[in-house]
Amino acid sequence: MSNRRIQDEINQAEWENNHNWSSIYFSKRDSRTYVPKRNPRHGWTINFGSPNGARWIYYLFTIFLLIGFFLGAVLTLIVMGVN
Repeated sequence: MSNRRIQDEINQAEWENNHNWSSIYFSKRDSRTYVPKRNPRHGWTINFGSPNGARWIYYLFTIFLLIGFFLGAVLTLIVMGVN
């Protein structure tokens, strides 16, 4: 059996394991960054347990934080300029 096939079997077993699911999917043994949601018709989700998944979450959080700071600064300047 090839390493790829073994990893595919591990990925499937991890995806089927209820302990890896809550509101998010977290499995360090699953090599995939993106996995189908519990109901695959609903799309895909990020595997928070994979290194690439953790990076994606970090990048998204940073982007939202920067957008918040930018909007806060712009709105502050607008409000202060009105007074």
